[in-house]
Amino acid sequence: MTLLLTVIVVALIFEYINGFHDTANSIATVVSTKVLTPRMAILMAASTNLVGALYGTAVAKTISSGLLDSKLIPAELATLSLVCALTGAIVWNLATWWFGLPSSSSHALIGGLVGAGIAAAGNNLAVVMMVREKAGMPWWKHDGLLYKVIIPMFLSPVMGLVVGLVFMSLLYVLLRKWTPRWVTLVFGKAQLVSAAYMGFSHGSNDAQKTMGIIALALVGADAAGTMVGLPGWLEFLRHPMVTSAGGKEGIAVWIKVTCALTMAAGTAAGGWRIIKTMGHKMVKLQPVHGFAAETTAATVLMTAAHFGMPVSTTHAITTSIMGVGCAKRFSALNFSVVERILWAWFLTLPITALIGFGLMRLVLSMR
Repeated sequence: MTLLLTVIVVALIFEYINGFHDTANSIATVVSTKVLTPRMAILMAASTNLVGALYGTAVAKTISSGLLDSKLIPAELATLSLVCALTGAIVWNLATWWFGLPSSSSHALIGGLVGAGIAAAGNNLAVVMMVREKAGMPWWKHDGLLYKVIIPMFLSPVMGLVVGLVFMSLLYVLLRKWTPRWVTLVFGKAQLVSAAYMGFSHGSNDAQKTMGIIALALVGADAAGTMVGLPGWLEFLRHPMVTSAGGKEGIAVWIKVTCALTMAAGTAAGGWRIIKTMGHKMVKLQPVHGFAAETTAATVLMTAAHFGMPVSTTHAITTSIMGVGCAKRFSALNFSVVERILWAWFLTLPITALIGFGLMRLVLSMR
């Protein structure tokens, strides 16, 4: 029981860090264009993150059932692997926050889950992979993981870059006869809407990942018999999933509210190092550019959330800013900063997987 509560606490710590680590995703552009002050932007981001986190559970259900195969990992090790995965993601998030790099919390979590899961599965992983090969099912042919995690992981930043470039180019054509004063005036107001949209989409995708982790831990613990003798006042832990009147299964309200409030609190704490990188160093933005980047990224995130795809908010908004900057002119981008960001992206999955794997192997060696 203590281990189960540890998972929930560590998951909420990850959610809080995700909030302040990814605050820049919601507000960097609106701050850099001086449409809102940093304080007002954070308040708006926190409130829209909260509302977005309560909207839908498709991503949460993907995380809770589509990433790791429970047949590969012994029940008694499943909870430990979640703690190790979350710890790896937290370490990487804090490191990249310290250096002001907008890396992906989503990829950090997925990398940690994969590394810890492989370490926990041990020989079972090789056995099941061989069985699947003999049955004509290659190990990589897993529809849930392939189509809901791996493909969207690489497709979403490409979509952010391309759509941002096209959308901004279209705006240049439509606004070519407008005076700079009118463009700034109109899109200064419009960016308030796009920034709120970005905050909402961030909450609807990122907060759900932790909801899924908590639900996964509780379902696994109940199946393993860990909750035998659970005190009456903790009985609600037995019911992480609920069934609606229409027969659809979803995440329990108490998990949704807890994660939403935790992310909102983290968002309110701010993430000034990353805001500075995204909003000031990468490309100089005007309100019309901020509007285009936020609208593009938010639409990519909402589309992914609708299909239960846990994509990276960081990658979506960063590549959208890059696309908008390229529409302005390629030389507008600070390529030295872009290079640092790309290296952080490239290293996130393998490093968090190694940390998760190493922590899980350490735990196993101490048993």
